[in-house]
Amino acid sequence: MNKQLPFLIAGPILRKATPEELVFWLVTSQPLQGRFELSLEPQQGLIFEQDLDQCTQLQLGQRCYLTLANFKGSFPADVALSYEFLTSEGRLTQLYPELLYGDEQALTIKISTKADYILHGSCRNPHHPSPDALVSADNKVASQAIEDRPDMLMMSGDQIYADHVAGPTLDAIIQTIELLGLPDETFVDSPIGSGSELYAHPDCYYGREKILPHYVDDGSLLTKLFPHRNVPIFSSREAENHLVTFSEFFAMYLLVWSPTLWPYLKTTRLHDERFTHAGHTLEPKWQQQWRDEKAIIDDFVKGLPNVQRLFAHIPTYMIFDDHDVTDDWNLTIGWEKAAYSNAFSNRIIGNALIAYWLCQGWGNEPDNFNQEFLSVADRFISDPGAKRQDEFIQYLYTFERWHYTIHTSPKVVVLDTRTRRWRSESRMNKPSGLMDWEALIEFQHELMHQDKVVVVSAAPMFGVKVIEALQKGATIARQPLLIDAENWMAHPGSANTLLSIFTHTKTPTNFVILSGDVHYSFAYDIKLRFRRNSPNIYQITCSGFKNQFPEPLLAICDHADRLLYSPRSPLNFLTKRKRLKIKKRDPNTEGRRRLVNTSAIGELKLDAHGKPQRISILTGDGKEWDFPPIEEK
Repeated sequence: MNKQLPFLIAGPILRKATPEELVFWLVTSQPLQGRFELSLEPQQGLIFEQDLDQCTQLQLGQRCYLTLANFKGSFPADVALSYEFLTSEGRLTQLYPELLYGDEQALTIKISTKADYILHGSCRNPHHPSPDALVSADNKVASQAIEDRPDMLMMSGDQIYADHVAGPTLDAIIQTIELLGLPDETFVDSPIGSGSELYAHPDCYYGREKILPHYVDDGSLLTKLFPHRNVPIFSSREAENHLVTFSEFFAMYLLVWSPTLWPYLKTTRLHDERFTHAGHTLEPKWQQQWRDEKAIIDDFVKGLPNVQRLFAHIPTYMIFDDHDVTDDWNLTIGWEKAAYSNAFSNRIIGNALIAYWLCQGWGNEPDNFNQEFLSVADRFISDPGAKRQDEFIQYLYTFERWHYTIHTSPKVVVLDTRTRRWRSESRMNKPSGLMDWEALIEFQHELMHQDKVVVVSAAPMFGVKVIEALQKGATIARQPLLIDAENWMAHPGSANTLLSIFTHTKTPTNFVILSGDVHYSFAYDIKLRFRRNSPNIYQITCSGFKNQFPEPLLAICDHADRLLYSPRSPLNFLTKRKRLKIKKRDPNTEGRRRLVNTSAIGELKLDAHGKPQRISILTGDGKEWDFPPIEEK
């Protein structure tokens, strides 16, 4: 290292804020020592303090310490507060004044008992050419008074793209591992023996699909005709830089959430016009792709100070989707059988889950992770060898508390639609249900006796029907991985159970569903057919923060859906949703498109009854588009 690392590597991120609990996540290059202070604003005095040595701190590398600061007490709600970390290096905001808004003297927050104003979205791909909508969100929050700020930011999946990594990003990740002294790891039954061997491998950049595991029997007609045909276990079409080691997954979170490490990375490695790695020169097509990606990544990095500042002020909750781990994660039982029976792919998926727990899951609801969980985790972190790593991974595969509830008004119920799947019993390559029967019954119990609720489902519960029909066609052709054939209606058991929940007499009066995943935005108003006192159901989808759907394909799907599946179309009665009447809101954008295809963050404002007052998106380039209410004729 040519110069000393910054003290703050990532964070602070306000992960949870209730009148009884405040949770912050941050990563430092030295042990976090000192004191946390919470004060009333404006400058009305200290109301809470706690020594930082009482917080849970994990040393993940020689120069890398992750702290989950979980403060419990009785905190005032719905008023302006400020907080400060007084560290051994100095006051955090004096060390990093760019964390502050305007004339702030300390970091200001609000503990809200309500969920009436929610920012939401998903799918943040650093090297997608669209602008980062989190930067737009930060600019808007900067102009708001504390009492007018959002109650929370909900990130509903694909916070990282572990299976689709740009070459310059992978280079930054490998440098970060070296800078922080993150642990190496060993592999068995794989083409590489260790992480360090992978980083020195000639296929490390733009060639990892050759290293990633394959299997023989995928149950398709091609396999029957060609029984020795090797098929990749990981189905991502851009797997040439797929993350593999735990340290790679963890380092990527640091680099997409914080700007502080980027200035310490060498810009002369690999992208110095020689494009040489491990004695091999990249092919010309990859050299050009590197140049194209680097221009986008450089622009992405410029927005990271805004993202870091936003996370420090707004309570931020998260849940995984597939790209946090790998594309099509647990899509079919055949995929699961292949992935988890292979030692190499089993480890890669497990590494993603370890990093997810450390960077996302833990902060959502720390009490979900009991002493037994923390003991297994600590054994690995204290002794990061293959044995302890595999023990922790196997423990994570049996864990069933990734979902959680935020006890605001309305209650916010966040679903795990990835690890508790309803596996198909008829075919190995038929899509699994997004939640199994037991998980859906638990979900129903969360809704009982509520008059209003917000549900977070990574994939829309009610999607674009013509696209779902295309996905069903791919499933019938036994190619569900071809177009990610996963939606709530794809599996009869989970679809019928979900619809039964909506038609139950004790369903909340106002039921809002927030989703992402699909890389476009839309809003639906839904009622039960043939029922006078139907609940009000709203499907609100915003995606992605930094991603878009391919054009003109989306325009074709939008037009076909409008034509074939209007509310009065007889085709609706041939679908599983025949008990529901779905009306699609028209956004106030130019043209007649109902599916808005731009990077954006969703803004939802609810009235006192939990009914949407305003459904809108804030685009990456700072424009606001509404989905106004449907005028009843």
